[in-house]
Amino acid sequence: MSRLLRTFPRVLLLAATTLAVLPAGAWAETVAPLPSSNYAVRQACARPQPGRASCFAEQLVPISLEAQRHKHPIGMVRPAAGARPAVPSPKTGQLGLRPQDLHSAYSLPSSAPGPATIALVDAYNDPTAEADLKTYSEEFGLPLCTSENGCFKQVSQSAGTPLPFPKTVGELETASKSKNAARKAEAEEAIGWGVEISLDIESAHATCQSCQILLVAANSPETTDLTAAEARAEELGATAISNSWGAPEEGFSTAAAEHVPYADPGTVITASAGDSGYRNWDEPGFEFTSFPASSPSVVAVGGTRLSPLTAEGAWTGEAVWNGSGAGGGGCSVQFGAASWQSSTLNWPSVGCGSSRAVSDVSADADPYSGVVIRDTDFPGEECRTPYREKTGEPIKFLENWCTYGGTSLASPIIASVFALAGGSGGVPYAARTLYETQRNVPGSFHDITIGSNGECAAGYDEETGLSFCTAAQEAATSCASKLICLAAPGYDGPSGVGTPKGVLGFLPGPYEAPAPPATPASPPSSAGAAAVKSTPPPAPPVITPLTVQLTSLGLTSTSVIALNRRPTTAKVAFVFSVNIATRLRVGLARRVRSHGHTRWVAVGRAMTVTAAAGRNVKRLSGSRRLRAGLYRLTLTPISGKPRSILFHIG
Repeated sequence: MSRLLRTFPRVLLLAATTLAVLPAGAWAETVAPLPSSNYAVRQACARPQPGRASCFAEQLVPISLEAQRHKHPIGMVRPAAGARPAVPSPKTGQLGLRPQDLHSAYSLPSSAPGPATIALVDAYNDPTAEADLKTYSEEFGLPLCTSENGCFKQVSQSAGTPLPFPKTVGELETASKSKNAARKAEAEEAIGWGVEISLDIESAHATCQSCQILLVAANSPETTDLTAAEARAEELGATAISNSWGAPEEGFSTAAAEHVPYADPGTVITASAGDSGYRNWDEPGFEFTSFPASSPSVVAVGGTRLSPLTAEGAWTGEAVWNGSGAGGGGCSVQFGAASWQSSTLNWPSVGCGSSRAVSDVSADADPYSGVVIRDTDFPGEECRTPYREKTGEPIKFLENWCTYGGTSLASPIIASVFALAGGSGGVPYAARTLYETQRNVPGSFHDITIGSNGECAAGYDEETGLSFCTAAQEAATSCASKLICLAAPGYDGPSGVGTPKGVLGFLPGPYEAPAPPATPASPPSSAGAAAVKSTPPPAPPVITPLTVQLTSLGLTSTSVIALNRRPTTAKVAFVFSVNIATRLRVGLARRVRSHGHTRWVAVGRAMTVTAAAGRNVKRLSGSRRLRAGLYRLTLTPISGKPRSILFHIG
């Protein structure tokens, strides 16, 4: 059915797999030989294949009951001594992070500023999804989100078609016992995706409690089906769409039809970076960067491990997730970097050249610091937590409650934070907001500076789930110590710009704020018209020049590639939009350091360009060679505010 990560020793793999499916009477015999390990991590879905996606949900499976009795593995939240119930309870935090823990850790509000819908795109149907969400909400005192009150909606990938397999729990159970190998395999796959669905909708509702939840069910994990479901989510007007799955990016292209739904300007689209480390190193011989996270049009979400929270639930630290699983990422081999990413100060050290880097942002993903979820398939499958009320007593099970992580958790968290911030805010691509607020608003994210998602040849500690290698060793092995797999101050590949610190980092700055609409003049009443006739003619109106609104300034993708080869001023091509036809002054400057101080020095002479209303593409003139360094391109309209972008060369 589901499998453990490859890095588990073979003996533990067999024992843990048996432990997950044996009846209660046989469990004690399985636990006895495994006193050294508290937990195992099990993947909900099979590994991805070209043209076929995998979900990125990871279950934390208790192994040694005596070692972990009645507490979360790294003590994220513990009931006070003497207050621990005999039966472990989701409310106490014994099984993982609760909604209130996510909010306190990331300093989040519970409601969006206006109506918002979070869409979760997944494969197969989960016939108990709504019931599980209702039970989860009741457990934690959240507002109910049901189809009856209009908060929850479950649809298929195409309008007018029924929900896919399985329609009922009975159908799923029958298929799982089928002698037909293909039917049984489909049922096992659907069970894994069913847990993924529970993780998605419950973590989204836990994060944005006023948001409507839209579950869009694809017929299968085929990327063509998931892409159709993505398009359906957009058609239904989702504020944010989360994709907790991925597939090898090879085969996708910027011109391919399957890429188009992931480039929907104005819609926030998040995608998990994966759970097998940098370039999928934990799957030997099958290295890739995951799509749709590798698309520059989406927000790629990496994975971290939260440090234990304070007694009040406050954030104390975070590191890149690596050990029993690892956050995904890497340089794309299919897509170029967007200008807002390639202009980050750290970009030359990332190591991707002109290629897209994954991730953009990150959130908690390690199952060892995961969340508690509610999931019901049928008795004895997947989501259950063993416990003993007292040492030596028979093992019992807390059915339908378990602990999950993976970047499948991180993606809906980030989609929900965007919803809490009001959605895209009118910005065509939400990822751009992350980079601009990181640059312009210091402290808008938790900057993750510890860890790597590179390969550790020494394995990991089975008890804690942590890598035995240092971050430097992992990065040296996998990415030549570049920041594409090594955390550092500022932007880096494994954590992106960081993790949420409130919603500030998800709010577009004033450079993207739309102009307020003009107030229409009210037609005069008949009484008002008569009064005008009896008064002296009004003074001539004051003519105020129209203000130019300059938006969407960035380098073209062709320019980014050219500047990484033989950079000259003529290769600086840029795209921007203006609301009215106008003329603009364009200047280029380079940052230099002299006598301990930095300053901007003009490169060549400023030029004037004429722009039509709408989108314009222009380039600088001259053949001046551009040296390595940080540059600032500034456009100044005749009337209106100037706008600048920064980019690195070399």
